[in-house]
Amino acid sequence: MEITAPDRIHAPSFGTLDKVDIIEAKQSVLANQIPVYQINAGSQDLVKIELIFPHAGASSQPRPLVSVGTNDMLEEGTARFTSSALAENIDYYGAFTQMEATQDFASVCLYSLNKHLPHTLPLLEEMVKHASFPEDEFATYIHNKKEKFFSDEAKVATVARKKFTQLLFGDNHPYGHYLVENEFEGINRNTFAGFYAGAYSSNQCHIVVSGKIDPQLDALFGKHFGGSDWNSNPGKKAIISAPAVQTNSEKKHFVERKDAVQSALRIGRLMFNKTHPDYMGMQVLNTVFGGYFGSRLMSNIREDKGYTYGIGSGMVSLKLAGYFFISTEVGVDVCANALKEIYFEMQRLREELISEEELSLVRNYMLGTFLRSADGAFALADKFKGVYDYKLDYSYYNKYVNTIKNITPVQLMALANTYFRKEDMTELVVGKM
Repeated sequence: MEITAPDRIHAPSFGTLDKVDIIEAKQSVLANQIPVYQINAGSQDLVKIELIFPHAGASSQPRPLVSVGTNDMLEEGTARFTSSALAENIDYYGAFTQMEATQDFASVCLYSLNKHLPHTLPLLEEMVKHASFPEDEFATYIHNKKEKFFSDEAKVATVARKKFTQLLFGDNHPYGHYLVENEFEGINRNTFAGFYAGAYSSNQCHIVVSGKIDPQLDALFGKHFGGSDWNSNPGKKAIISAPAVQTNSEKKHFVERKDAVQSALRIGRLMFNKTHPDYMGMQVLNTVFGGYFGSRLMSNIREDKGYTYGIGSGMVSLKLAGYFFISTEVGVDVCANALKEIYFEMQRLREELISEEELSLVRNYMLGTFLRSADGAFALADKFKGVYDYKLDYSYYNKYVNTIKNITPVQLMALANTYFRKEDMTELVVGKM
């Protein structure tokens, strides 16, 4: 057999992404009307099951700590199992669970081999339908949460992150509330249990399944989650609606930490979520500015000036709003200079067209990142949730790819002049100046 030597002179041909082919979720409905979305795309005998509760996030909680606390404590004991017994049973079958509570939703996730689903799904059912919030586990949880709170308050980066969203949304808004010590007082296990009773119910739930889906799964879902035994009733607490956004009118803010070696910087502004027509274009502009390792912020402030180990910017899309931010930590002696250079790079985008060479590099990076983000069953589930949560459809991703490929330097400059004006930015420094 003749072996051909590799061509080390000519670069391989470069292919472009013309059309997005994403395996779409297929919907079914349980007897109690819970929608189930299945992405059957796995090669391993493994499945990920997510029970998602869209009214169990921070935007629906009656007071701070309730959403995340309720979600965390689902693993801490049920009607039949102590926390240790629950964990041991899950471990025995090589499965694991994952809890998540965000601003907009909460979820309970199970990773399990298909062959063990008859044993692992009843454990998931226990956590979702029969959590007991034991008093001793609750006391331990609150103690640990307070310890973490005090630890976080000593970190300039954590304070900057929390304070920044407070400035953008206002302290009364769940996206912006800044937790303080006295809010740990007055919470008891009944606070969590009451929220759980209303938010973790069959009429507040949908299920996303991804992986190599076994035919037995439909029947198992019907058995464990398809009944009316966990509907919420009128006596349980109603969902709280979020108050209006109240952005702080002052644009420059400083939180002093006298012992700080570095200062944490946050700059940004309220914007919009991914349903807005400018969102996709702003994703491209943000990538040029600070969204990847070769961005202008990294090239200037890290590589050229050496002010930081890392700096980045991002667009955050939430169900009720969105915002843009720049984040870094710099030495206290170069804080003012770093701020100057950040605004200088904003000004360049407003006044100078991005070169075709730079834009081509960003296009290739973004398209490659997008392809990697849709690789595998679990990633495809994230892609489904990324449109479902905003009442969009899969055409969103073709529009996104087309925007990356076709947006022009002139259009990007127009976006910069609309959204990257210094006078619109909220600036926060935590540390020393």
